[in-house]
Amino acid sequence: MRVLDIGCGPGALARAMADRVGPEGHVLGIDRSARAIAQASVHAAPGLASRQGAAEALALGPGEAPFDLAVAIRVGALDGRHPAAGDAAMTRLRDVLRSGGLLVWGDAGTLTEVRIGRR
Repeated sequence: MRVLDIGCGPGALARAMADRVGPEGHVLGIDRSARAIAQASVHAAPGLASRQGAAEALALGPGEAPFDLAVAIRVGALDGRHPAAGDAAMTRLRDVLRSGGLLVWGDAGTLTEVRIGRR
């Protein structure tokens, strides 16, 4: 399973997901903050990577496979705080998730699941 943790911060959730998907899986944590990515990188683990970037600028790298699952907890571009960024992020998510891929987003109290993926 390939998992994308959007707004990963220092990487606690990304590390927990990497433990769950095991050595055959892959988790990529992204965050727009260079400081957060530096903190996440300190805790490297097999199948876990981190990259600086914004949800509204997501793109697969050359030869990179699409993701099965994207998780975004308290991400301003997806929780309604920044509607224009949210529209752009949803467009980008359709391109980086496999067909029928799952986006789980929200905050600690409410999570929403949406099946999206390549158009």
